[in-house]
Amino acid sequence: MFHKIKSVTPLPDYILTVQFSEGVTKRYNLNILIERYPMFSPLKEHPELYYSAAVDAGGYGVIWNDDIDIACDELYFNGEDIKTPFDGLIAFSDATQLWGLNESTLRKAISYGKLVNGQDVCKFGKQWVISSEAMKREYGLPKI
Repeated sequence: MFHKIKSVTPLPDYILTVQFSEGVTKRYNLNILIERYPMFSPLKEHPELYYSAAVDAGGYGVIWNDDIDIACDELYFNGEDIKTPFDGLIAFSDATQLWGLNESTLRKAISYGKLVNGQDVCKFGKQWVISSEAMKREYGLPKI
């Protein structure tokens, strides 16, 4: 299973903060890779390159250029869990992918009272978010 990345923030001292689609945030220390693998040394030699870190098009890794990238699972399994106020919140689009559902299924669950607005789900502008606990309670573990 891939742990898709939603966002990455490069911090000083070659630490990345990575948010994953399932509502988990990790801190990943790049210093070990920079010291051990020559392909990562340009990140230290050119700080502007390091700070240009971006999520690849599919969310399967973090990229800097055509030569330097890190897979999402490396960041997920070897990153340190950090607590944020947004832990456990999942966008409807991500929840439907993870659980193999349609967004209409979640919207109907709200209208039928199965998912409670303000408790299990909340709308921010046009974007609905749902807690991972509510998804597990109502639909079991993620399918994907």
